[in-house]
Amino acid sequence: MNGQEFIKAVDSIVKEKGIDRNLVFEAMELALATAYKKNFNSLTNSKILIDRETGDIKVYSYKTVVADEMALEEDIDEEDDDSLEEDTKEEFNPNYHITLTEARKINKSLNIGDTIDTEVTPKDFGRVAASTAKQVIIQKIREAERNSIMAEYGDKQDELLVGTVALEDVDNYFIDLGRSNGILPKKDCIPGEKIEMGHQIKVYVSKVESSGKGLFILLSRTHYGFLKRLFELEIPEINDGSVLVYSVARDAGSRSKVAVYSENSNIDPIGACIGEKRSRINNIIAEVAGEKIDLVKYDKDPATFIANALAPAKNLHVIITDPKKQEAIVVVDDDNFSLAIGKKGQNARLASKLTHYKIDIKNTEQAREMGINFKN
Repeated sequence: MNGQEFIKAVDSIVKEKGIDRNLVFEAMELALATAYKKNFNSLTNSKILIDRETGDIKVYSYKTVVADEMALEEDIDEEDDDSLEEDTKEEFNPNYHITLTEARKINKSLNIGDTIDTEVTPKDFGRVAASTAKQVIIQKIREAERNSIMAEYGDKQDELLVGTVALEDVDNYFIDLGRSNGILPKKDCIPGEKIEMGHQIKVYVSKVESSGKGLFILLSRTHYGFLKRLFELEIPEINDGSVLVYSVARDAGSRSKVAVYSENSNIDPIGACIGEKRSRINNIIAEVAGEKIDLVKYDKDPATFIANALAPAKNLHVIITDPKKQEAIVVVDDDNFSLAIGKKGQNARLASKLTHYKIDIKNTEQAREMGINFKN
């Protein structure tokens, strides 16, 4: 491969993998330096330079310019090992050092501390170096590609993405997200939904991790964040901030509660989420396989918020027993007691998650036994 062919190959890799061009050259130079030292028994003071335009590869040996006295001290030290204290100064080594006087015979502008390079490229270096460096270069390119993908997907955690269902095994679906694949565990799929190979699917990114094996993107469709992102996607007022989502509580595939509010008194947050002829909320329900969604109006008063969250139950009397611990007792008449609790306690459980309060639901008789009396 000549220089121009090499440049074309590098540019092809850069375009295909989306990685930094200079990073590829640096990886190549590092690999060739390793190959040179291994195959030609070179000293450590060698370096490889690749011309970024022509692709020419050259090997240089470099020496550091030191004061003339350093060489003189080395001669004295050879005559009398005890004449100088050991390890007080760096020893002069003609393989690594050149005196200022000798250096200025080559280039008068050189000063102490500068380096002087001499080209030492072996005639057969290209053949030997290429075979030795291949794996190192591949490794560096993979690392660069992994970093590039991490930069693209690293900030996608808690976001909603669209991918294509590519593969399936016993426990997982593998979702093609473009430059990377994500893992959608079957346990994180909505119960009862049908996922087909080759179809596009919306997924929530619950975790992004980078390891030596590559990028790990964990996906979910049961996470409460999935439902929240769907609302942001479907409801323009939520997307522009005129309607806000306070919290989401979810039993995926069964029932969810979403608390919304608006700081603009002219906006009905519940109506905005429902949409004309229920078009907006129906689109969301279709995406979550028919899951029932209760829209709850958030209120700064915790008692009012708890009462709203326990809908469809009505005629509730909410007592905040401990604001710091966020505990409350809710007294409900017999007609609404089962509605407040819900099937297998689901309504009460979701309301508790939504409000972040521990809710203890009592009927009127239980309340009287506790000394709590109220009038409807």
